[in-house]
Amino acid sequence: MNRREFIQTTGLMSTTVLFPKVLLSNSAKSANKERFPKPLEPVMKGDVKEFRLAIDIYQQEVVPGFKFHTLAFNNQIPGPEIRVNKGDKVRVIFRNNTELNHTIHWHGIYVPWRMDGVPYVTQMPVMPGKEFVYEFVAEPYGTHFYHCHWGTLLHMQSGMYGSFIIDDPNDDPIKREFPYEREYTLVYSAHDSNFIRRELDSMLERMKERMYLMKNGRFNKERFAVFDTKDEFVTAVNNGYQPPYSTNRRAPADLAQPNWFTVNGKSYPMTPNIYITEGENIRVRLINAGGEEHFLHLHGHDFWQVCDDGVPVPQPWQMNTVRLSPGKTIDIIIEGHNRGLWTFHDHDTRRVTNNGLYPGGNLMALVYEDLPSSEAELDPMTQKMGLNALPLVALDE
Repeated sequence: MNRREFIQTTGLMSTTVLFPKVLLSNSAKSANKERFPKPLEPVMKGDVKEFRLAIDIYQQEVVPGFKFHTLAFNNQIPGPEIRVNKGDKVRVIFRNNTELNHTIHWHGIYVPWRMDGVPYVTQMPVMPGKEFVYEFVAEPYGTHFYHCHWGTLLHMQSGMYGSFIIDDPNDDPIKREFPYEREYTLVYSAHDSNFIRRELDSMLERMKERMYLMKNGRFNKERFAVFDTKDEFVTAVNNGYQPPYSTNRRAPADLAQPNWFTVNGKSYPMTPNIYITEGENIRVRLINAGGEEHFLHLHGHDFWQVCDDGVPVPQPWQMNTVRLSPGKTIDIIIEGHNRGLWTFHDHDTRRVTNNGLYPGGNLMALVYEDLPSSEAELDPMTQKMGLNALPLVALDE
């Protein structure tokens, strides 16, 4: 008797078959598709692919019954996925609909330095009600992302991030080695909802003051904490100017202490499922747009790390736990060779909580669509509890 026959035989000895129809129904799969970044379609202007991004204050529901105000590109968290081919000419028209300053940094993409989105270094911040046009050629191949580079501590955990995929239609080195048809993008982040609320309110008040002063011709370099040169800054300090850090608005204990951990803007049990079938390869693009490390572990399988920061690795690594540091992108290939329902989660289980309660956070499932009913049975005690099928939505351990 082989391993699968053994599993199936022992399962049949238990009790009545209860197939997880809800998880594998067409409606469940359709709803699951909505939990991945939505593609942003370009408009062709000559040989240029033109995209439009706008930023607004948005109320994000990470799980039913809990929302907080965030900053969202096109009212989506994560922002829409921009997908182009290597060598495409790209134009992104960015409009700021908030009362805060913003920029966009194209993380891992070879843009001209004036398009890099670093305020006061490559460009002035995009002020309320204004637009900025980013133009560049899409290079290099791979998985990348974009995010705000102004007030980054607040704005990134507030939702200002999105995936940016550059394909090579002539030669996909990953598909050549691991033929796949389906792929998934997972954008991880960490959020301190209390910090976001306090800082967003505080930043809005500071911006109102600054906009009033500018409107009335009362711009002052020291008040705005902006200087032409380092020497000018040092001179101001020597003359009695107090930099913001000497009269700090917050103590170290007031820095962000994440209490919510999301995948594609949602926490368990609203995180997406990854569907696969026996014998299938799938590509999963992992993006850490937050400030916490994640140690992502897949049950029942090893997987292959095939790209690091978008770059194909010379020798794919076989593993079942991958370290995803802030700012990193890692591509993995999962081979469907162990049919079942498998957990994919952060092995630092502090990140698998909702407001401190386990389970939550970035807890997900790898789901085989061709799972036979004989492998999805419940024991008599479970049935006595009035439960219908596995997996269950459990909110407290």
